[in-house]
Amino acid sequence: MEKNGMDVLLEAIETRARKNRAKVAMGIREPNAKILESALKAQEMGYAHVVLVGNKKEIDEIGTELEVVDTEDPEKVLAELLISRKVDAAIRGTAKASGALVNLKEALGKKRVCRLALLLTADGTPFFLAPVGIDEGNNIADKLHMVTLGAEYIRRFGIEPVVGVLSGGRIGDIGRDRRVDRTLADGEFITRRALELGINARHYTILIEDAIKESNFILAPDGISGNLIFRTIAFLGGGDGLGAPVLMDDYVFVDTSRVGGHFTKAIMLASALSHMNKERKKVIH
Repeated sequence: MEKNGMDVLLEAIETRARKNRAKVAMGIREPNAKILESALKAQEMGYAHVVLVGNKKEIDEIGTELEVVDTEDPEKVLAELLISRKVDAAIRGTAKASGALVNLKEALGKKRVCRLALLLTADGTPFFLAPVGIDEGNNIADKLHMVTLGAEYIRRFGIEPVVGVLSGGRIGDIGRDRRVDRTLADGEFITRRALELGINARHYTILIEDAIKESNFILAPDGISGNLIFRTIAFLGGGDGLGAPVLMDDYVFVDTSRVGGHFTKAIMLASALSHMNKERKKVIH
């Protein structure tokens, strides 16, 4: 098994996407040729039938072969298409983050949702990361909820989760700063509780470079640091972000960053997750 045990994951996701070829809606604001080409590439590679959701006039001015749902409010329409089952899955694309998630939560009747990002390091090592929303993971209960939900979700890929819990310093740093001390104590507690719940976990303190060697699920100290890890890897460090699926059973929504303009892999991931949902429901029934 190579590195963190995830060496077969990307191949499995691609295979599932091509087998499924789900109908995937993608939110569009401020379209450009690069964004539309990345969506078209996903369709041409057989990952999905892609439906663009946005201002049709703006999209047509650039030009595309893809189906377009015309709207001035892609954030709302994405949720409506998903909940009504008019599409199999959705990705945020370049729709607004806050609006897309607010509308999704309202459509689901939930006060909050959890996301689990799938990233690639510069050397191509895939791993999951949470929390990634700046308002997520700000207390122990929230982080434990993410660990349990995330571990269950990762198992659906046929992979056993190995959680690397991070904190704000090394154990030897205790006493230097009260906030760092708190993150270290939280890291120890979350790790112990995860182990009690049957989840393989280890507290790596601040040593993310060690955690990635053995873990396939990195738990950041809070949503701000998780978001910074995501952005550093995807936009500065030569890595890549495939997207952040919202952890739910009945629908597939993959959150994406508007930065970068590459959405082919996020569409592939959404289609694969849709296939996994269908297979899981067959087993349950």
